[in-house]
Amino acid sequence: MKAMNKKKNLLQVEHLSKSFGEQEVLKDLSFELEEGLSVSIEGPSGSGKSTFLNILGTLDLPDSGIVLFKGQNLALLSDSERSVFRNKHIGFVFQMHHLLPQCTVMENVLLPALGTSASKTDRATVQRAREILDSLGMTEHSHKFPAQLSGGECQRTAFARALINQPELILADEPTGSLDQESAEKLGDELIKLNRVFRTTLIVVTHSAALAQKMQKRYALKNKSLQSLNH
Repeated sequence: MKAMNKKKNLLQVEHLSKSFGEQEVLKDLSFELEEGLSVSIEGPSGSGKSTFLNILGTLDLPDSGIVLFKGQNLALLSDSERSVFRNKHIGFVFQMHHLLPQCTVMENVLLPALGTSASKTDRATVQRAREILDSLGMTEHSHKFPAQLSGGECQRTAFARALINQPELILADEPTGSLDQESAEKLGDELIKLNRVFRTTLIVVTHSAALAQKMQKRYALKNKSLQSLNH
């Protein structure tokens, strides 16, 4: 009898704590995340959601506790090693798209690839960018500039940019926060599609219950720790 294939943990967080001055934001937080899952983290403003996301993305360090990425202790990396790690393994999407206004959609998507070892973007990367943009319905906009796009189109471009280096993890902080309800609903559906098609693990911080409900697992950050909302 064959053993069932068990998904591996991409992330394992153990007893994480973080304070800013005398304000304790996270306390003794533990969390595991399997590869390929989509997860939402909800909670009121100031509850520590973005801080937690920044720690997972190595943009910030915890005061205590451990973050393991496929068994690797991220706290042991130097600043330069964390930068290389982020570019290779993690894609970021924020509430504001942070697209460069002087660059086209395609150029914005390709920007993270310029930070890799290749001195110039190769054909395979350009082809991958085209495939990602096509999956997001953005092919016809690839030569437009951000000022020519709607808010939803800018966010879809930001997600394409986050995927270009084939990261294992996407961290999205309020990705629909600046969109109207219809655009937010559409982007939420596209996030689930990206998670499925590209098999990229997805963590979304959101105030939107509608977006959170689309994810496979839901958590709330309350009392400085994570609580499962799945029943």
